[in-house]
Amino acid sequence: MENELYRSEVECKREFEEIDFSDEEKNEKGRTAFECDICGKILSQKGSLVTHRRIHTGERPYHCDICGKSFNAKTDLVRHQRIHTGERPFHCDICGKLFNGKTDLVRHQRIHTGEKPYNCDICGKLFSQKGGLVTHQRIHTEDRPYHCGICDKLFNSKNDLVIHRRIHTGKKPYHCDICGNLFNGKNDLVIHQRIHTGEKPYNCDICGKAFARRGNLTIHRRIHTGEMPYFCDICGKILSQKGSLVTHRRIHTGEMPYHCDICGKLFNRKDYLVIHQRIHTGEKPYTCDICGKSFTRRGNLTTHRRTHTGEMPYFCDICGKSFSQASNLATHKQFHTRGKYLRCDVCGKSFHDIYHFTTHKRIHTGEKPYQCDICGKSFYENSYLTRHKSVHTGEKPYHCDICGKSFDYGRALTVHKRIHLGEDPYQCETCGKSFSTSGYLTIHKRVHTGEKPYHCDTCGKSFAENGSLRAHKRTHTGEKPYHCDICSKSFASRGSFSTHKRRHMREK
Repeated sequence: MENELYRSEVECKREFEEIDFSDEEKNEKGRTAFECDICGKILSQKGSLVTHRRIHTGERPYHCDICGKSFNAKTDLVRHQRIHTGERPFHCDICGKLFNGKTDLVRHQRIHTGEKPYNCDICGKLFSQKGGLVTHQRIHTEDRPYHCGICDKLFNSKNDLVIHRRIHTGKKPYHCDICGNLFNGKNDLVIHQRIHTGEKPYNCDICGKAFARRGNLTIHRRIHTGEMPYFCDICGKILSQKGSLVTHRRIHTGEMPYHCDICGKLFNRKDYLVIHQRIHTGEKPYTCDICGKSFTRRGNLTTHRRTHTGEMPYFCDICGKSFSQASNLATHKQFHTRGKYLRCDVCGKSFHDIYHFTTHKRIHTGEKPYQCDICGKSFYENSYLTRHKSVHTGEKPYHCDICGKSFDYGRALTVHKRIHLGEDPYQCETCGKSFSTSGYLTIHKRVHTGEKPYHCDTCGKSFAENGSLRAHKRTHTGEKPYHCDICSKSFASRGSFSTHKRRHMREK
């Protein structure tokens, strides 16, 4: 077979030399350029012109005797037959990779040399392959010649159309041999496999950060350069990513192209749909390797890990305070720039963000929208419900590495550690007394101000603490939620219950 392929290549070259040209054409053989009379393309060889014309005529005279595929040039057939034989005669002397065509090797070697010989004359961008330049130039011309016959979507490259069609057919021909995941594009498989190998071949030359995708590196570099090349022609907003611009425009158009086939909810981003669908499936693919807690989003896992490590990477450049989440820093900065501009018209308390303001108002209205599906108890905030559920499960995943005590949420562990460290970072500016939490300081300040923002709607009595108001209300309702398991006596307040339990302990 190898000798036959060699003969085929020789015959291919000989064929172009033995074409029966007319006398007029023979007189032109000295010319260095031959023009296609259909599309005007210029070629340097007469044989290349003959092959090129077959693009217009559709003629494909060379057939593979194994799979029946046809080609318009004999060289293409020879290269194709190597797919069946497995022959890859062209070898990269830098990395050892093998190729079945010389042009494939030449393109590959540009990865090592960094050569990008094809230049866009509009924006100056460079490319290692001519095909990449041709596809890129369609961005400027807005030419999208490849059309999906099913959904009418247009594409600027044939490969994008081929991959897109698999959405309709459901075909996913590329298979990960490690986890079994299927992909409709080879590039998607290559990128996915880096999850297993940990390979991140694209490095930022400014900060050294590495990425599994070239596109992610390009986007990351804009953090350093400040480049924001994408501009919304409706509102003027500038963005660093083309995908962000496409998604942003949907705010103006109202387009929501991603549809949940279970509940019908619509989304303007595909990743929002994927995350949403996990509500239905219960899937939580991101697991903490310290406490085993699982999350639906990678970002939530990253934030959660900081409760174990104590990492607070976001710093306020005004007061130096640090935060574990960028959103908390952004909220905090509003305090410096805007002050407390949201004021409660019931108790007068002020807030600098709408979330805490809305949550606070529920204290006055009694609204508790978050309900436990086990015991029916309701809460003002979702975080309180999450914390409460650990009462039923008994889960306390946060452990003090000094005394071993466990807690059901990370904030409680942080406050507890201050007992060991002797930290009381919140100081009263009136009397100098210090406290371990900002909440305790807030309550203490009411001693000086006389403020009592919590009012009983039955008798009108006011209290400095919400907990005191709850205990007081039990005098009207007769509720006694604290029960002694020794003598069965019940109490309306936790303090009275604790005092009572000590009597049993003394009696022992």
